[in-house]
Amino acid sequence: MKQKSILRKINTPEALRKLNVEDLIRLAHELRQEIIDVVSTKEGHLGASLGVVELTIALHYVFETPIDQLIWDVGHQAYGHKIITGRRNQFSSNRQLGGLSGFPNRKESVYDAFGTGHASTSISAALGMALANQQNNSQTHIAVIGDASIAGGMALEALNHAGITEANLIIVLNDNAIGIDPSVGALKYYFEKVKKEFSDSNNVFQALNIPYNGPIDGHDLKSLITTFQKLKKQKGPRLIHVVTTKGKGLEPAELDQVTYHAPGKFDRKTGILITKTDRPTSKYQDVFGETLVELASQNESIVGITPAMPTGSSMKLMMDAFPKRAYDVGIAEQHAITFAAGMATKGKLPFCAIYATFLQRAYDQVIHDVALQNLRVVFCLDRAGLVGQDGPTHHGVFDMAMLRTIPNIRILAPRNEIQLRQTLYTLQLGIKNPVAIRYPRGYGKISDWKVPFKEIELYRGSCLKKGKQIAVISVGTMADNVGEALYIIKEKCTPAHYDLGSIKPLDKKLLQVIFKNYTTIITVEDGVLAGGAGSAILEWANENGKPNPIKRIGIPDRFISHGATALLQKEIGMDSAGIAASILALHQKIS
Repeated sequence: MKQKSILRKINTPEALRKLNVEDLIRLAHELRQEIIDVVSTKEGHLGASLGVVELTIALHYVFETPIDQLIWDVGHQAYGHKIITGRRNQFSSNRQLGGLSGFPNRKESVYDAFGTGHASTSISAALGMALANQQNNSQTHIAVIGDASIAGGMALEALNHAGITEANLIIVLNDNAIGIDPSVGALKYYFEKVKKEFSDSNNVFQALNIPYNGPIDGHDLKSLITTFQKLKKQKGPRLIHVVTTKGKGLEPAELDQVTYHAPGKFDRKTGILITKTDRPTSKYQDVFGETLVELASQNESIVGITPAMPTGSSMKLMMDAFPKRAYDVGIAEQHAITFAAGMATKGKLPFCAIYATFLQRAYDQVIHDVALQNLRVVFCLDRAGLVGQDGPTHHGVFDMAMLRTIPNIRILAPRNEIQLRQTLYTLQLGIKNPVAIRYPRGYGKISDWKVPFKEIELYRGSCLKKGKQIAVISVGTMADNVGEALYIIKEKCTPAHYDLGSIKPLDKKLLQVIFKNYTTIITVEDGVLAGGAGSAILEWANENGKPNPIKRIGIPDRFISHGATALLQKEIGMDSAGIAASILALHQKIS
């Protein structure tokens, strides 16, 4: 006789706490299967959530959430948490436009105590909550952080602070030896040693005045519950070292943890990936990675650096080809930038591959350590623009506005794969300043991008199409959307189309030509309007006495939700149809 589902009765942790331990073990199996069933068809982050199923259940079982505050670092692993905190019926909408966020979100649930999406934030946030709430010291604050994230500078700063407080703080170190890619650094080796032979006299956390507990099997529910019950009675900051397996319960995900971090669609029974239709084009990250390897074989001064994103940025190609000239420095964006600066002082040419959204975490280092000293560092900003289902924590829309204010830095936005390739080639021939290149997530549109290298004029824009009255200036790959928009309206009006090419410095000669020959200007960029490329053109026009009306299309002054990139662009009028409508409205106004 088939047993009745336990999970369908669990809408709150309060219901969970009424179960006996044997039922909790059954619940863990059902919860894991629920995650597999939904992610197999809807896509998302799989391995991390599968690895913490027992941990999730134990935390909500022992602690009185949401009174006790539970904070998940990054949040890739929070799917089980969402399902058992009243969102099971909505879980199929995860990461979809208008649906659940793929990360903890305070607006979404009282059980999401702190919004996350970037790494190494949980201990700082939980410590702040605990110290702000000292009058109610019975309330426990729990930070769940991975072995990769705890090595981040911010987490180490928070540990250093926590050790001198009496905060009611529990730090759960979820040690699975991997972030998105395998963990790196001295702490990784230390954790491996601790798991083999623990020594009270040589424990890094106790040296920081934080009592250490563990290591404990993170898939043994009974032991987890017993240990958390003991920890709950203790006072002050304390840490429990929990050892888990990323992808637990789905064999392919356990065996290939990098791929199954976010595998796309797969067979829910076997775990085998569903083969996507072969694409004739490459991802922009691969254009970067493959080109960098070619250039490094010719130029020994080139080195590659990435903060924990070797696979996602395709820096892994450089690491495989030149292991002594490419570095994964872990989740340490600040260190990555200053490390690059140090290498530049010794004549190396560092190509630092970093997601645009993560460059925000190292803003001071870009200013103080690179730009102020005018060091030759190339920032390769992957995932620039809207990135889709990962949402507002990951959209790379602030880089142009952020970097444009910094002296010495140059900012380039190649409009296609070939231009990216030739830009990389030209940069390694010799640059005098730090340079940022931005390019989007996903596939390009050119199949034969591996053309012979050719030096190009880096800081020049270009005319893509001549026209009348209106000139549209696009930034980077937004040229594709503009080109489609012009095709839509070709029978009604014929604007010109220019590629800006360089956001800083601007191609002033080209701007003079545009503003002389066209009465009205439209700028289109996939970054924030406030302070972005359109603002740069407005400033230039004002300084040069140009009266031409300028309309800017880009990211409005609000955080953009999660959802498919095409849908998000449509929502804010940045898709081809939206751009076409804006051009037509302006055409009708001036006709």
